[in-house]
Formats: sequence, structure tokens, C-alpha cells
Amino acid sequence: MSEGKVFLVGAGPGDPGLITVRARSLIESCDVLVYDYLANADLKTWVKPGCECIYVGKRPGRHSISQEKIEDILVEHASAGKQVVRLKGGDPFIFGRGGEEACRLSAAGIAFEVVPAVTAALGAAACAGIPLTHRGHSSSVCFLTGHEDIERGDMHVDFAKFAQIGGTLCIYMGMGHISDITEKLMAGGLSPKTPVAVVEWATLPRQRSLRATLGTVAEAKDKAGLKPPAIVIVGEVARYYDELNWFEHRPLSGKRVVVTRAREQAGELRAKLESLGAEVLSLPLIDIIEAESHETADVYDGMANYDWVVFTSPNGARLFFKKFFEKFTDLRCIGGVRIACIGAATAREVERYHLAVDLIPETAVAESLADALLATETLDSRTVLVVTGNRNRDVLVRKLEDEGRAIVDMLPVYRNEPTDLSEEPDAKSFREKGADAILFTSASTVENFVAQSGQLQLAKGARRPKAISMGPITSAAMKEKGVPVDAEAKEQTLDSLVAAVIKKIG
Repeated sequence: MSEGKVFLVGAGPGDPGLITVRARSLIESCDVLVYDYLANADLKTWVKPGCECIYVGKRPGRHSISQEKIEDILVEHASAGKQVVRLKGGDPFIFGRGGEEACRLSAAGIAFEVVPAVTAALGAAACAGIPLTHRGHSSSVCFLTGHEDIERGDMHVDFAKFAQIGGTLCIYMGMGHISDITEKLMAGGLSPKTPVAVVEWATLPRQRSLRATLGTVAEAKDKAGLKPPAIVIVGEVARYYDELNWFEHRPLSGKRVVVTRAREQAGELRAKLESLGAEVLSLPLIDIIEAESHETADVYDGMANYDWVVFTSPNGARLFFKKFFEKFTDLRCIGGVRIACIGAATAREVERYHLAVDLIPETAVAESLADALLATETLDSRTVLVVTGNRNRDVLVRKLEDEGRAIVDMLPVYRNEPTDLSEEPDAKSFREKGADAILFTSASTVENFVAQSGQLQLAKGARRPKAISMGPITSAAMKEKGVPVDAEAKEQTLDSLVAAVIKKIG
């Protein structure tokens, strides 16, 4: 049996992009993932097939499992020879009980490693535009906790003494005691006018924050509705919040945007929206299912007979090469074909395999792709392979055969199937709170949205989203199904779609 080991890994302040390279590598390779409430749920999607995921989150008033039991879980799985990642919000050794868990592992003779991370106060300060140190205001930083035991909620810190040492105070888990904390700080000598910032859900698109003073912050945070998890930053450097709070002033900050693309396709669009500050809800209205076809082997065996291979989607390109490399180990087996792609995203998928793309139309629609191919005057009596899905429009094949007199074979490598959204967490959030915009990128997403509208009924008071279309074909499907078209991308590209979102709701 292999030797087990526990990795005490910091999940960072919230944004998955702020996790360390080492942490990601361990999450992707571990046998067991033991994760907290404050560890971003997206990190769980990185695990390998067969990895056991165990939730042990704790927050005030809601305790899923005791600390002693958590430590038992770590010892048990590591003793069984497994590689265990204990994923903790922020840094494991900053108010994360990482020290307690390390001591338990050491006492049990279990090998362990600590992987540090960006702690919550650093993330909160950076995203609120607050330099924790500044030559003119603060040469020291203190990390303090509003309560040391989440199950009891007691305050053990003598805040009055910390009021006398100067510098910046970063208070974790202090929202429940903020009135007591501020009173003690003022009793210790800090002026009621001392600047204070409160940052909720730091580094995430849902981040909210405010700037007040020591004398007003308790009332201000109640009025704004800020709740845990939040960091309270006390000191003169908090003044910079007014000038440098860049995070919440991005074009889509505070906006909720629904992406309806399949999971395999949504990543790039999601990243673009999140970089602009949007909170993105994923409603994957279609699943991409790899097609099984007895004709596939014959097509690959005859690749050398084709003059053109035409890819109509990134999914088609991805699954084509997946099947290709299941049969061949040498890329040269694709032969001397010329390659056409419907758009830039599809071309990028092909170029991943170090293949040059010979043709991309100016507009990413089937008609433009067909016209661009016809303009090459290379189709007469030539063989063309169109790699497609089960819902592609037949206009491309028809034009190539009728106007180009080409011999066209179709290779359906995937199927678009409706997704069951009943268990999707983002679907629940959408129903309860709504969104500012919902993006439709294909006719099939529109059809499936309408078909599942019963599962997506908005609650009273929820935001009613503006419906934004990827292009004219999607817009036509929306109109046919009775979905209003509030905006349409000028071009059928993700950048153009994002620009339409900013113009409509930014």
C-alpha cells in the first residue's frame, strides 16, 4: 500500500484565479478532497474522476461537522494510503485551524505539507483599493479575529490594546461583534473619525463594500446589508478606498449575467464577463454528447481522399480530433487536406493541434462559410468532409453540393441534448434573484430555454433579465419562440456579444 499524505492547502480569498499553481496541481491529482464553506465551489470541478469530495464547511449557526471529526477524516484517509487535500478558505495558517490539524497529523505520524495562499485580508484590501501599508500612514499590519471559536463566538482579543499600537488592523470574523469591537477600539484611544472599510465576499464578482468611520461603521454595514464573510479594515489607509476601489467600478460590476452555453463552451465567455466584474450564472441548456457512429472508422480510414475538411463548431473540432487520436498516433495521417472553419473560436480549437486553417469567413454563419468556400473555386467534383453535430442547418451542405458541385460527406461527431436544470445551483439562484441579462448563443439554447421555462420561473421581486442574442439566426429563433430580443451582437463573436451586454446593462 502506498503511503498516504495530507496537504493543508489554502484556497485563497475566493477568486479561483488567485489560487497557487501548486494548489491547483494537488487538487487535480488528489484521491480525497476535504473542503470548507469558504473554498470556492469551482475548485471542486478540478478533481480527477473517482476523487472523493467531502464537505466539512462550518459557519456561525450552521455546523456540518466538528473540528475533531474533520481531523479524524484526514487521519483515516491518509492512513489508508490516500493523497488527501484539505482545502481551506484563505490561508491554512491564518485563522484557518491549519495549525491544529497539522498538530493532529504530526501526533498520528501522518506525513503532511502546508501550501500557503493569499489570505482574505490581502485579497479584500487589494480589491478595495486599500494599501495595507503606506509610508505616510502605516508601517505595520495586524491580523485580528472577532471570535476565535466559530462554535462559541467568543471574543478573546483585547482590542483596546491594539488601538494603541497604530498601523492597520484587519479584523476577520468580526461582523457579529462589530459594535463591541469599535467601542473597544475607541475606548483604547482611536478617534471615532478613524477610517474603516468593510469588504464582503472579497475578490468574487458578488463583492460589496463600504467606507465609513469607526464611529459609524456598525450602523453603515447594517444599512448596506453587508453580512459575513467580510473583512473589516481599520486605519488611515482605508481612506484610499474612495480613490482606488477599482474592483467595483468595472463596466459590469454588480450585474448578474446568465450564460446558456454548454459547459464545454462556456469557459471563455464566462472569463470575459467576469473580468469586467459580472457575476456569471451558468445555465447549460444543452449538453454536448459524443456521437457513436459505425461510419466514423471508415471516414478516418479515408482521410487521404478528402480535399477539404470543414469544421462548423469548436465542439465538432474537439471531438473530431479526440476520435482521430484514438485511431492514429501520427497527425500526418490526416493527409494533405485543406481546412475551413466557421469562425475564429473553431479555428483556435483546430490550431491547438498545430494545423494551419486555410479559410475562415468574415461572418461566422453557415451561409458565409459556404460562400467563402465557393469563392475558392476548388470544389468542382472534389470531396469535402463536413464535421458537424446533430442540429446543424443543412444550408452549408446544400450550397456546396448544388452550387459548388462538390461531393460532400457529413460526419456528426456530437449531439446537442437538453440539460436537466432541476439540480443546478445557479438555476436556483436565478429563480430566486433573477439576473440583469441572459445570453443566447444559438437557436438550440433558445429552444431548450423555452422548453424548460417551467423550471426557471422567477420569484416575485427577482430581477427580470434583458435577453441578448449572439446574432441574426439566434434572434430569429428567439422571435419564433416568443422570447424578446432586447439586444443583438453586431458580429457573431464573443467580444461583440460582450460589447452588447455592456451597452445594454453596463
